[in-house]
Amino acid sequence: MTFATIVALASEEVAEHGNVQAETFIFGVIAFVVFLALGAVTLSYRNVANRHAHKADAYAKAHPVDLQAGHGHH
Repeated sequence: MTFATIVALASEEVAEHGNVQAETFIFGVIAFVVFLALGAVTLSYRNVANRHAHKADAYAKAHPVDLQAGHGHH
């Protein structure tokens, strides 16, 4: 048997498919659920800096920023 004959016979055997969209629909559902979960994690970090405003104010008072001596970061 040649390679082409083997490939032809194998493709005939595998050709019995149903609806490919219905078979692979679950992958889209899984991806959608994963993106929803990642979106929930992202939204859980909203406004975190403002939850600790008293700590940020205390840090700013303890570490004053000299705008004249910066390295171009401010």
